[in-house]
Amino acid sequence: MANTSSRTLRLLSLLQTHRHWPGTELAERLGVSERTLRRDVDRLRELGYPVSAARGTDGGYQLAPGAVLPPLLLDDEEAVALAVGIGDAAQSGIAGMQEASLRALTKVIRVLPPRLRTRVDALREMTLSVAAAGPVVAAEVLTAVAQACRDQERLRFGYTARGSALTRREVEPHRLVALGGRWYLVAYDLTRHDWRSFRLDRLTEPTGTGTRFRPRPLPAEDAAAFVQAAGGAPAPYTVQALVHAPAARVRQTIGQWGTIEPLSHGTCRVTMTSTSLDWPTQALGNAGAEFEVLGPPEFAAHVQEWGARFIRATGAPDRPSPSA
Repeated sequence: MANTSSRTLRLLSLLQTHRHWPGTELAERLGVSERTLRRDVDRLRELGYPVSAARGTDGGYQLAPGAVLPPLLLDDEEAVALAVGIGDAAQSGIAGMQEASLRALTKVIRVLPPRLRTRVDALREMTLSVAAAGPVVAAEVLTAVAQACRDQERLRFGYTARGSALTRREVEPHRLVALGGRWYLVAYDLTRHDWRSFRLDRLTEPTGTGTRFRPRPLPAEDAAAFVQAAGGAPAPYTVQALVHAPAARVRQTIGQWGTIEPLSHGTCRVTMTSTSLDWPTQALGNAGAEFEVLGPPEFAAHVQEWGARFIRATGAPDRPSPSA
């Protein structure tokens, strides 16, 4: 029975990796006869998985979209790649993605064995993406805090504020907020009897106490507004640039990070919003075309600083740029 069950899981995993499997090849992969394969397929159908079959020379099996999402069976490399990818998506700044990505990351990390969690944290620490240029937060810290927020469970952790020694905190966690490439926890501090925002990259060893609490009213419109009002995150810049390239081409390269407005003569206007001026600079560099900064002045100065730094790196004399 155990062999049959493990073989059924293996069959489901194989069906998830290819759109279509020839019956003979699938049976060979599983080390069974085609008759046994048919029985295993029937067993998956009884469990609710829509496996379709086709007869003839091109016959075989494929897993069709169903009414519910089946459990995904991943090998080690796939699981690590998925966790790292979801972690990046959670910090991407894409509207509506952060909360859903965090929920998905919580589920994945919870079932990863410790050896894979270590690999996930190592990869995220050594990987820098344009959209997530802030301090890296360990996946276990992120998910532990997220679970405490979800379960309305008191949380204990170590915290090192800027210029201060390590302190121990016990809080009633409210929400996680991603702003300016950083993660913040908004929580009611039970020691200081007041609301606080905590940077997750300065937070260590978060541990649930097992004590539930009744949520308190937050003294702000929402958690993001609280973090900004508390000075935890800078106000965002709205960056605009005129790019001398067709909008369709620019949209393919950097459209995920801003809005692309087509203009005449094969140019377009790019608008991006960010609390950091670094990643809009990188994004425009990735566009692979000449561009002119339209605003704000801080961004123009930032691009000039980057340009001068790159020129010095080549050994060429500094020259003012006419366009950026």
